Amino acid sequence: MKTSFDNSIDERKLRLADYLKDSMQDAVQHGLDVWNDREKLDAALLECLESSSPLKRSNLLYAIDPQGKQISSQIYHDRIDPQGFGQNLANRPYFLIEHPVQGIRLSPVYIDRLDGHSCISVIKAVRSDQYSLDDPDGLLGYIVADFSLLSLPNENETTEDRRIWLQIKGDPSIRSTVFMQSRIPSLMDQNIDDTISIIEELLQSRGIFHAKLHFSSSRATLWLYDDPYHYRVHSQAELDNTCLAYPARPYPQDAVVSAEQIPQIFKQFKALRFADETVYLRAASLNIINGMVALNFSCDGTHYIPAEEFLNNGEMFWLGSK
Repeated sequence: MKTSFDNSIDERKLRLADYLKDSMQDAVQHGLDVWNDREKLDAALLECLESSSPLKRSNLLYAIDPQGKQISSQIYHDRIDPQGFGQNLANRPYFLIEHPVQGIRLSPVYIDRLDGHSCISVIKAVRSDQYSLDDPDGLLGYIVADFSLLSLPNENETTEDRRIWLQIKGDPSIRSTVFMQSRIPSLMDQNIDDTISIIEELLQSRGIFHAKLHFSSSRATLWLYDDPYHYRVHSQAELDNTCLAYPARPYPQDAVVSAEQIPQIFKQFKALRFADETVYLRAASLNIINGMVALNFSCDGTHYIPAEEFLNNGEMFWLGSK
């Protein structure tokens, strides 16, 4: 089942394909008549690279046969490099997707081995003039253009914040030995009620919008609404005085979590920390702006869940008894 994130990526790929389709078709038309003459094919591709505004953004242009063998040189903006001729590219990201009969296809995003930047390849089929769509013999090969994502037109909007429940399995070696361990009381455990009261006040009245409690290692990580790019880490010994360190602030109007829900959430954190000596909460966080709760258990499993869903599922749910 596709998520909203998947859909937004699909939409961006469609816009990118629309932006590149005419230039890729032009490259096909230039290469079609000289497909079997390497020198002329190289020259035709270089001409396209120099004359097309979208293709000028590409890192590299080249041609391959239906099996993935490169039949042109590497066509760069400033040179033709014959070194790539004849290499087998059948394991490239674009060759692992369904090949286009018409239109163009975009590869999955991959990391360029030379410069370490994220890239995408655009592939367009080249077919002889005498073919039908049901006749695979009409396929001569493909024109491929490699692009750094940084060189493509900028998308002004970011993907939306996903308020969905995500469950992520952790280290298999930890999961396999979880029943051989038990919770060792930490300094934070010994001061749990005072600690929770302090964190609740920081979130409700002192400008903290994201707080994470590391129960097992007895520390807290805090993010300030007025200074969101820097986080603060406090040991258990420092927590008693943190309300002096952060001045009073009004509760953020754009918070998804209400101030009244904060104690309920931390009450449930405490319950999950002490509910079982084997499967227990190791760390937990609350972000009142995006309304997300994060939970990390002793089995190294992690959940990201909207706060309202977290409150609707009690202790027995998390321990597998419901």
